Amino acid sequence: MSAQEDYSKLTLQELLGEEKKLKRNEIFAAASIGFLVGVMVYGVVRNGFGFLYVAIPLAMIVGIYRNSQSQKQVLQQVRAEISLRNRG
Repeated sequence: MSAQEDYSKLTLQELLGEEKKLKRNEIFAAASIGFLVGVMVYGVVRNGFGFLYVAIPLAMIVGIYRNSQSQKQVLQQVRAEISLRNRG
C-alpha cells in the first residue's frame, strides 16, 4: 500500500498485516545497508579506494536509507491507527 493510503478505512486485521509488512521491510533495509557497508569495507581493505567499492554502495545506501525513512513514517501512521482502534 502506498503512503497516501487512508488507513482509517482498513480493518484491524488489514492494519496488523500492513504493520507486519512494514516491519519486515524495515529489517530488510537494515540488512541491506549492513551488507553494503561490508562490501565497502572489504573493497577498501582488499583493493583500496575505488569507484566500484565506495561510490556505488554508498549511493545505494543513501537510496535505501531515504526509502526507509518514508517507510518509518507510514509505519507510525499505521501504529497510530491501530492504537486508536484498540482504545475504541
